[in-house]
Amino acid sequence: MAEGTQLIRGLEGVVAAETRLCDLDGKNARLAYCGYGIDELARQASYEEVAHLLWQGELPTRAELRQFNAELIAARPIPADLERAFALMPRDTDPMRALQAAVAVLGMHDPDATDNSRAANRRKAARLTSQMATAICAHHRVRSGQTPIPPSRDLSHAANFLYMLTGNRPDALATRAFDVALILHADHELNASTFAGRVAAATLTDIYSAVVAAIGTLKGPLHGGANADVMRTLLELGEDATGDRIDDFVRGKFARKEKIAGFGHRVYKTEDPRATHLRQMSRDLGKRAGSTAWSDMSQRIEALVKSEKKLNPNVDFYSASMYYTLGIPIDLYTPIFAVSRMSGWTAHILEQYANNRLIRPRADYIGPEYPQRFVPLEQR
Repeated sequence: MAEGTQLIRGLEGVVAAETRLCDLDGKNARLAYCGYGIDELARQASYEEVAHLLWQGELPTRAELRQFNAELIAARPIPADLERAFALMPRDTDPMRALQAAVAVLGMHDPDATDNSRAANRRKAARLTSQMATAICAHHRVRSGQTPIPPSRDLSHAANFLYMLTGNRPDALATRAFDVALILHADHELNASTFAGRVAAATLTDIYSAVVAAIGTLKGPLHGGANADVMRTLLELGEDATGDRIDDFVRGKFARKEKIAGFGHRVYKTEDPRATHLRQMSRDLGKRAGSTAWSDMSQRIEALVKSEKKLNPNVDFYSASMYYTLGIPIDLYTPIFAVSRMSGWTAHILEQYANNRLIRPRADYIGPEYPQRFVPLEQR
């Protein structure tokens, strides 16, 4: 190991950057964007206001929000070439792979592609945020044998996504629930995908390439995908599962030393503050749908895991049943994470560009001792 260095696996506890974007205190369950607590933002703000906050450092005035909304709406359409590319992809392609390809294609069509100025990258951040939602819905419609639905010009970011996905204009509760989910997922300090995006940006590659790096990292099962696993667990139990069956199922997992998806977090030592809001949204949507079975089941699992393993639910646990009740396909849960996190990813990438230093850690060499004697090929 190089002199003066220390091995820290997973970089746990290592401070690798300064940021004005996200204040995360896991010990006290505090999450704030630019100083605004997540509880207040989830209760009172819109996703568009949060995106403006992350990119500009302040909440917009009414006039600024009108202008900002107009910018995002104008950026929603995707190139026809991208829809044609979706049609050429295998129907069973993982939507996250399609998403990586989509970002690359969008970069090829961006008029600011070669301009790495702050103003150009800010415009690209808006395009990426708007077009990501359109691309995910278009890919899902194409793979389902349906025609993509053009984005609306009068719906919010959250409502427009649900509309493009289903063809139906969502009601106020569905829109608000999805908007809150987007706000809660917008940023989370130096999580794996954000860090990957900043590492890529630190080489001064373009913002599209940095986002592709972030998406590829989110695709890993140790980062994204936990809420899909949660929903598969609930479906395995069945909507009519009784209390005893749920308890036996969970204790069986404990006995086999299997993890329960959606619990625990690398940073939070108490309940993930995002889970608090999603728990309520899951229940509210269940009531509206006429059945709180998924919510009830989730809360019973939560109580047992907390009691016996002292683990708290994270952001993925209740988003699972919430998305399912909204009629969202399970394999779109992680792409939706990307739809939300796009505002945070791009904000971090902009921040990295503004005060850049190449991110280049060291490794501890543990291979064969130097020097090894080289044996000519004919003698091996």
